[in-house]
Amino acid sequence: MLKPMLKTATAALALLLGSSAAFATDMPFNDGWRFHRVESGPALGHDALPPADWAWEVVRLPHTAHLEARIIQSPGRAQWQGDAFYVKRFKTDPAWKGQRVTLRFEAAMNVADVWLNGRHLTTHLGGFLPFTLDLTDGLKAPGDDAGENEVVVHLDNRDNAVTGPKPLKDLDFNTYGGLYRGATLSVRAPLHITDEMPAGHVAGGGIVVRQTHVDSARADLTVTTEVRNDAATGQRFTVTQRLLRDGRVTAQAASTALDLAAGAALSLPQDLSVARPRLWSLDDPALYELETAVVAGGSVVDSRRTRIGLRSIVMTKDGLWLNGRKTFLRGVNRHQEYPYVGYALSPEANRREARLIKAAGFDYVRLSHYPQDPAFMDAADEVGLLVLDGIPGWQYAPRDPAFTAQVVRTCRDMIRRDRNHASVLAWECSLNESPMADELVDALHAAVHEELPGPGVYSAGWMPRAYDVYLQARQHRLPETGKEAPAAAPNKPLIVSEYGDWEYYAMNAGFQQGRWGDLLPQERSSRQELGGPEKGLLQQAINVQEAHDDNLGLPAVGDGYWGMFDYNRGYAPDLETSGVYSIDRLPKPAAFFFMSQRDARVDGTGAMVHISSRWTADSDPVVKVYSNADAVELRLNGRVIARQVPDRDRLSTHLRHPPFTFHLDRFEAGTLEAVAYRGDRAVARHQVRTPGPAHHLELSLDTQGVAPATGHNDVLFVRARLVDADGTTVPTTGTDIHLSLAGDLTLVSRDHVPTEAGTASFLIRVGDSLTGAAVTADGAGLAAVSLPVR
Repeated sequence: MLKPMLKTATAALALLLGSSAAFATDMPFNDGWRFHRVESGPALGHDALPPADWAWEVVRLPHTAHLEARIIQSPGRAQWQGDAFYVKRFKTDPAWKGQRVTLRFEAAMNVADVWLNGRHLTTHLGGFLPFTLDLTDGLKAPGDDAGENEVVVHLDNRDNAVTGPKPLKDLDFNTYGGLYRGATLSVRAPLHITDEMPAGHVAGGGIVVRQTHVDSARADLTVTTEVRNDAATGQRFTVTQRLLRDGRVTAQAASTALDLAAGAALSLPQDLSVARPRLWSLDDPALYELETAVVAGGSVVDSRRTRIGLRSIVMTKDGLWLNGRKTFLRGVNRHQEYPYVGYALSPEANRREARLIKAAGFDYVRLSHYPQDPAFMDAADEVGLLVLDGIPGWQYAPRDPAFTAQVVRTCRDMIRRDRNHASVLAWECSLNESPMADELVDALHAAVHEELPGPGVYSAGWMPRAYDVYLQARQHRLPETGKEAPAAAPNKPLIVSEYGDWEYYAMNAGFQQGRWGDLLPQERSSRQELGGPEKGLLQQAINVQEAHDDNLGLPAVGDGYWGMFDYNRGYAPDLETSGVYSIDRLPKPAAFFFMSQRDARVDGTGAMVHISSRWTADSDPVVKVYSNADAVELRLNGRVIARQVPDRDRLSTHLRHPPFTFHLDRFEAGTLEAVAYRGDRAVARHQVRTPGPAHHLELSLDTQGVAPATGHNDVLFVRARLVDADGTTVPTTGTDIHLSLAGDLTLVSRDHVPTEAGTASFLIRVGDSLTGAAVTADGAGLAAVSLPVR
């Protein structure tokens, strides 16, 4: 019986590959929304619907409810909070008759009430995770009022005691508003694979892939598919699975014929085995495509594609083993906000973020402090980033049963959304730095293992109790910070969840308070603006080096610097500037330290060298060079200063690639060149020139290799760089630059932006076409320069 069934499965899935399955359609539902923001007044309540006389703006998702200033909490201004409405009309397709129609919102901040044709469908709490609504019974017939339906979404992003994460005025980040991720309309046959979000039972919904054994010889998987029959009669069907790599079938399975009664659902586990799998790793993030099909009456009636990576993760108190190889995860914390648009990043912008983080030398990201965009998760799978997936939380844990229930439900929803991603290291179902009750800790830990039973699944939390992995911030470990005594190291895996910011922000110079006594207090801090003094930026890099080196002396699985990007705070009228990149995604010197910590390959590819100096009259003649090479030679105006091996000092006890420090007698204008060597072979070079007067502007698009996308509300940075006659950046801050646009582009930032360390960053939005799209910059008395957008 097995061979005929396999032949049927193969034929059915070949049909699936050749054309889309009937009544299995997912359609973007992002265009043609009308939007209205209520500017002031009390909350309108869950039953509020928009009056007929409102003015509306036509918008596309992802969309932010309010474009914010680059620095939000400035005097007299704060992040917008209030009521906002989205309305979309669409026609019922005659082909939908007898089918199941659902609408999925990937995120809606923060409390969402949704109506269909005047009927209230739901009140959804929480602004970071998806929810799916069944529209089937409420749709108008095709001939009824031309079959036009109306969806109304009312959002309230005010502080909420049940959803948290904390009142905005006390919060160390901003939560923004709007339908800031996309929406999808799905049409499915009555016999269908369920959506994971509405699942009303543990570990239910959709498709779950569990990897029961993975090594270089064999990978064993169990794929569990939940199928539901909403037809009026019972249905007979089979479920087929095919696992493909580069279009080649590596494993397949088919069920026997199954019967499912009307209104019933079942979860079907199926086993697959892959011989000699290509394993997903940080350096080779190999991905497989799992095709799941429900076959009835000889046709594919529903299907899903799930992308997975085959890998083994084992964590103990002694470290982490990825595919049997001991690995330390050098990581960073990420807030997902952009200037101006807040959380409303396009899928392409999220992909650029993941690529930038990987290129900056990191292999791990803590998603602080909330679930982040599915597109970022996809990109993490693609580039080889492990992520710590976390629920919303920040120093807030009221002992309210409604809050507790919401937290546990959020943990389960996050796991259901992200459970098949190769990039997920562990589940931070823990409220960050919040004094959680033992009962809540136990419930969250249990939820992780109920949703994903079996090996290789880890809960993580900042309180040692119950969790599989202990998250401890470095500032909570060091007595120098003046905090309470740290908890004794538990007998379990440790991740340094945060480091490098607070212990220097609060205590300035860290371990050696007198070491840098000639610096001003602000220059000792890790919070440094990109356009600030070079001395402070270099000190940030020293802080980073010291702290990371200290972490490497622990039996830790990995660490996460705080943070990747500067970001806006809810409670302070400035940016939090400890990022190794600015809020506009431009690197500070500390970024190059992290880049240098990744090994070059044996053939020399991946070798890097960077001179951490602007080399102006104000620059320190003690020059720091970052490199992952064996030796570095520094030259000044063609003269060899020295060829050196890496530093070995108290800041470099554990580093794999310490910096190279060169002591020059004095500043001399001209060109510094660093040449990195592997043995006797030069493998990388970097030059820094003393800048001359501003001569012209250079324009560029910061795409990170992801081209601008039309029709997606894609946002990307445009850089206007002030350079001298030789092309050297003139690192002035505050020089006004103007940007104008041609074609279907929109300026999100202001059209006049001051430079920071020589670069003015503008944010633009791409429309429906790139035909004739171009940007033009002028300013500082220099000739205008133009660049096509493509």
